[in-house]
Amino acid sequence: MNTTDEWLHAAAIAPSVGALRPDYRALLIVAEGLRPGPSDAFSEELLTEAEAKACDPEQHPHVAAWREAFRAFGAKPKRTRPSVDALLRRAPDGLPRVDRLTDLYNAVSVAHVVPLGGEDLDHYAGPLRLTRAEGTEPFELMSGGEPVTENPRPGEVVWRDDKGVTCRRWNWRQCVRTRLTARTTRAVFLLDALGPLDDAALETAGRALTDALVASSPGAVTASRLLRAAS
Repeated sequence: MNTTDEWLHAAAIAPSVGALRPDYRALLIVAEGLRPGPSDAFSEELLTEAEAKACDPEQHPHVAAWREAFRAFGAKPKRTRPSVDALLRRAPDGLPRVDRLTDLYNAVSVAHVVPLGGEDLDHYAGPLRLTRAEGTEPFELMSGGEPVTENPRPGEVVWRDDKGVTCRRWNWRQCVRTRLTARTTRAVFLLDALGPLDDAALETAGRALTDALVASSPGAVTASRLLRAAS
């Protein structure tokens, strides 16, 4: 695999996505030397704090912008919600406790009202890029305990690598192949921003995530890159 800097430099946003939402930005954060494991006291504290400050998704302009973005490529945001919208709706009854790495990024997502995903970098094939699907790309998931391969709809906004789709509908559902596991020590985290979330707020969310990762995995090293759809 290329070095972390080379991999980050190769990440790209297709012009077709920029034409759809020129205000879109992606903050990519790579973290190495992570310590995976089950939910713990540290991740519980962050989730509890996030639950306490969770906003109403019906009243937040960034959530509204994401619903507009989903509608623009043909998705129905009430059926397949942007990830931060779905998390905020769960906050009043308690956010999911998954594992310590997933818990950390979910807490940051809710606290900063930003769609945020994490994936195992060791299972990537080639660079990460955001594009609009042709409709033939493979997307691997589990259904009824069995591995299943689906295809996105033509025109759908997807993250992908050389093997196929890693996340469908911008930030709706991640594939099985690159998901975080109990063995993940190298991960990439993706923070998605539209117009209502300015660069300063996006950078603040990124710092909150890197601070949490380093605090929970002493010795972890991070690197980042900001991608702009309009550039």
